[in-house]
Amino acid sequence: MAPLDIQQLRNIAIVGHGSVGKTTLADALVHQCGQTSRLGKAAEGTSLFDYLEEERSRGISISAAVGDGEHQGHRLTFVDTPGYADFFGEVCAALRVCDAAALVVCSYMGVEVQTERIWRRLQESGNACVVVLNKVDAERADFPAVVHQLSERLGMRAVPILAALDQGPEFRHVLDVVAERVFSYEGGASTEGAVPAEAAEELASYREALCEAAAEGADDLLEKYLEEEALTVDEIWRGLRGAVAAGSCVPVVCVSAEKQVGLDRLLDIMVKCLPAPAGEGRDVVGTKPEGDGEVVRKGTAAEPFSALVFKTITDPYVGRLSYFRVCSGTAKADLQAFNSVRGERERLTQVFRPQGKELQPIGNAGPGELVAVAKLETTRTGDTLCTEDAQLVLAPPDFPRPSLSLAISAANRGEEDKLGVAMSRLAEEDPTFIWRRDPVTSETIITGMADLHLDIMCKRMQERFGVDVETRAPRIAYQESIRGAAKAQGRFKRQTGGRGQFGDCWLEVASQPRGEGFEFVNAIVGGAIPGKFIPSVQKGVEEALMQGVVAGYPFVDAKVTLYDGSYHAVDSSDIAFKIAGSMAFRTAAQQAGPYLLEPIMDLEVCVPESSVGDIIGDLNGKRGRIVGVDPQGAEQVIRAQVPLAEIQRYTTDLRSMSSGRGSFTMEFSHYEEVPAHLTDQIVAEAKGREEGS
Repeated sequence: MAPLDIQQLRNIAIVGHGSVGKTTLADALVHQCGQTSRLGKAAEGTSLFDYLEEERSRGISISAAVGDGEHQGHRLTFVDTPGYADFFGEVCAALRVCDAAALVVCSYMGVEVQTERIWRRLQESGNACVVVLNKVDAERADFPAVVHQLSERLGMRAVPILAALDQGPEFRHVLDVVAERVFSYEGGASTEGAVPAEAAEELASYREALCEAAAEGADDLLEKYLEEEALTVDEIWRGLRGAVAAGSCVPVVCVSAEKQVGLDRLLDIMVKCLPAPAGEGRDVVGTKPEGDGEVVRKGTAAEPFSALVFKTITDPYVGRLSYFRVCSGTAKADLQAFNSVRGERERLTQVFRPQGKELQPIGNAGPGELVAVAKLETTRTGDTLCTEDAQLVLAPPDFPRPSLSLAISAANRGEEDKLGVAMSRLAEEDPTFIWRRDPVTSETIITGMADLHLDIMCKRMQERFGVDVETRAPRIAYQESIRGAAKAQGRFKRQTGGRGQFGDCWLEVASQPRGEGFEFVNAIVGGAIPGKFIPSVQKGVEEALMQGVVAGYPFVDAKVTLYDGSYHAVDSSDIAFKIAGSMAFRTAAQQAGPYLLEPIMDLEVCVPESSVGDIIGDLNGKRGRIVGVDPQGAEQVIRAQVPLAEIQRYTTDLRSMSSGRGSFTMEFSHYEEVPAHLTDQIVAEAKGREEGS
């Protein structure tokens, strides 16, 4: 493709609920542009965008994919995104680097759960948007009803500009409201005709709404409209583009991606209505690497190079592949770049333009282009690439926080290192997948968006890194403490011939206020225990603290006073006093009213008002305390404190209770005492693990 001016570029994220035909639409659009010789189909394994084996086997999109085509002298780059909530991070990344979105809605299912969630994100991010009503050829298609639903459910000012004249299996005629013409389709090709008399009233209604919306896109057009002067076609397009960029209206287009009906008109609308990567109010804005001060530059080739990495994958042939948007300057082979997030130099090798899984080498890429480069050493998703002498940090995609955790281990002995490498590589690719080592339970914990997300990650570990894994629910990181105080002796004596072992100490163990931690006091007087053995007693106590006395969990908030003891001039040793200290602590702690503490989480649940009662009832049943309920737009935010043990699978529970419309965040708050009836159960489980190990 020939080099294009930035005003001739369009970056469009194709977003929507699952199974609405996003990938089918993306394949059909690039085919309509002449980019592919045959129409790719996901069901047949020939899709340009769903090229991963796991996507083909499951029949769903899992990863965002990039492809482009030319139409009317413009290059349109499409980023096809998954529709399942488990992969919402891919949507967030695409919206961060695309200036516009095509929100795909099924013409018979209408507004669905992910439609609502994506629309909220579009409003937050300020992306221009066009709604594509797909599958108008379906039996139950209802174009007017879904347009009404868009307005009612989403509060969207939906303006049809390509309406359906017929619907269902015979759908092939569309009404172009701007041109006031009918386009009929056969095999993807269209013929133009006059509007039939029976559609004149419908056209007039759509036309009036369209002109009103377009007039609000420019002051001179609004003045002309208010004076009841007719807007020309060119004026309608100009006004509509301004209104779409401002978010005051959303064009609605009807198509059948599978039957290739309306696609050429949709491409026209994308070119004429959606914004280019640069323009008024679209400067590149970042911060200084040290975080003090804003950096603003024009999104032009004359400015220093800057780019935002929005996706990282590991390709079996080229290794790590980084996808980025050039925000300013020019990306070219052998460019010495600088990762301003990590403070590391990087060298760009060959620059590629992605077409699905295929990579087309290009000489260079200018502002607004979405390209890829291989084998960057330290760069990860969300990082900024720039020049070392003109640094800035661009805002990364606002990824959702993962919320479902599992404990994971290698299925085969000796593969723990391979598992660590696999998890690290996958976390580099996907910021919504994280892993950590729990120091309390000694488990490796992986956290993702939901069950399907984690299931796919585990399969990638097996298929790409050759490590089989086992997963289970994570153990809760309980703690132990005491209510009162007690004194006990720890006496260790062993005689096996020759020099023996002897250590004797008296300890007082007392509770401390919550959060005070562990305190060791040496109150020995008169040399009852030589000073050189005091650290050994303390070490024995500290080791006993980590093992607990109730269920094997760490002991907290205790003051331990060493106040008496005895020693043997020959047999006493560090190890003997260490064992004695451990024995004394365990005995005293068991007599001082020990109990279990459990982690309590601050939980915020955002749901429609209709679900509030069910959510509150469920949280009460999970031993939760409701802190408050506050309105947030059309939704309600429920704030509560809930034991972590009750909400380990809250992702699944909330999705069921709210029909997928709820979301939540949680953070650790504090520890509280475990109820007695649950303590017995936790102790029994701990004993079972100990006996089974």
